[in-house]
Amino acid sequence: MHRTLSTLGALLALSAASAHAQQPGARTAWSGDVCYEVFVRSFQDSDGDGVGDLRGLTQKLDYINDGDPATDADLGATCMWLMPIMPSPSYHSYDVTNYYDINRDYGTLADFRAFMDAAHERGIRVLIDLVLNHISSEHPYFKDALLDRDSPYRDWFVWSPETRPAPGWSAPVWHRVPGRDEYYYGLFWSGMPDYDLANPEVKAELHRVARFWLEDVGVDGFRIDAVGHFFEGPDGEWKHGPGTHAWLREFSSAVERMAPDAFTIGEVWDSIGAILPYYPDQLDAYFMFEVADAVMDAVRTGSGERLVSTVERVEREVPGGRWGVFLRNHDQTRTLTDLRGDVRRAKLAAAIQLTLPGIPFVYYGEELGMTASKSDGDPRLRTPMQWRREPGVGFTTGVPWEPLPADSFTANVEAQEDDPASLLNHYRRLIQLRTGTPALAGDFVPLQTGDPAALAYLRRVEGQTVLVLANLSDRPLTGVELTSPQVLPAGRWVAEPLLGTAADRGEARVRADGRLRGWSPVRTLAPLEARVFLLRSGR
Repeated sequence: MHRTLSTLGALLALSAASAHAQQPGARTAWSGDVCYEVFVRSFQDSDGDGVGDLRGLTQKLDYINDGDPATDADLGATCMWLMPIMPSPSYHSYDVTNYYDINRDYGTLADFRAFMDAAHERGIRVLIDLVLNHISSEHPYFKDALLDRDSPYRDWFVWSPETRPAPGWSAPVWHRVPGRDEYYYGLFWSGMPDYDLANPEVKAELHRVARFWLEDVGVDGFRIDAVGHFFEGPDGEWKHGPGTHAWLREFSSAVERMAPDAFTIGEVWDSIGAILPYYPDQLDAYFMFEVADAVMDAVRTGSGERLVSTVERVEREVPGGRWGVFLRNHDQTRTLTDLRGDVRRAKLAAAIQLTLPGIPFVYYGEELGMTASKSDGDPRLRTPMQWRREPGVGFTTGVPWEPLPADSFTANVEAQEDDPASLLNHYRRLIQLRTGTPALAGDFVPLQTGDPAALAYLRRVEGQTVLVLANLSDRPLTGVELTSPQVLPAGRWVAEPLLGTAADRGEARVRADGRLRGWSPVRTLAPLEARVFLLRSGR
């Protein structure tokens, strides 16, 4: 869809960029982008060892974005987030042993630089996962501090002569040093000792790490893991501890000095109210988990009231669209599993996500309807990408590092590639629509419908307005009437379908006061269906 709207997008890009330039955090708002989250271990294996690698990922970049505006067989994503790529003893690599190298399972720094060049050639910006609050217990710094109380790294970590609980945290956070009555702090587990981020030497080292990846390697920014857990509180609190916000301000300022266009987005897995103190002058953006839950809730329950109020609050409180909008990530039950296998609801959830404000993030395989439940363990949420109907599903010629799910021979790229109604092609249309339509990175204006199952809102920038209309119920909706306060100049407006059929074309009359009253843009809206319209002035 960004292919057919490319001329329109070019005409309006300057006005959209000008509008965004006036907003806080404009240098990194990225609201016109769509980011694709990739677990390198599970995307493509180039050498048959059963583990995905950087050369394999590079070979598959055309699937994500081929860089050619004249084609539409790619997803069209303009940004990638790579889960941790640094050396680690664990399959997930969130416990780092060397911040300045690549996990040997994935390749070398030369392989990563080649991947970066290929991604940039296609117009894809690259974010890497940066884990700052803890390292691996196998890291040389921690091993030295553990063995030698006079180690120069001793004060890089947090020690105690006794253990104490963390209120509300189910697992131990203080871990005994073998052979002596001493404990070190590691919130997630004993294999991940936490840094003492208040130590100036630790802070300086982590700034050097950021400089290495931004300046020497050339990444476009970072997804910062577990931001809410940087400091332990005085009474053992394990999130939002004192010192967090000042630390992030200083880190963000350092990143901006190193690379003014770099983007940082943090994980604060909490409510909107808990995330708001992290704005406006720390990281550029944060994932809004409450919005993700509200989208899924709307699609499951058939009511959009909670979703609208949630998005309105974020838009009111957070400047410039500086937040990540997603459905599910690598730590959560996959979308189709959560929706009990209902592909129609998965399509609807995707349509809502990709037309809301914020920066959309899509977890790899969601576009295929890959399935997995959190209750089966995290590795099952991160199984290999399903490419073809064959053993190894085209991911590897060897034995996959993690067994494939039962539906891998049907929920794959090959099976969906040529089906216009497939979930894959639905995602392609939506992502390309998002990246090619400036209004979808603009203001959010909810419309009244008189029915909680009918979700309607405008997205707009100067010079372009888009209407999104969705039926959240499993029954047809007939004659949905839209009403709003002052939203458009008076006159006749023509609704041209961007997502839907040509038969959906209709007209609206806006009165002299700028209000919409009782406009029905479609005669009937099918169950669990979303439509998107471009509104053009017909005066």
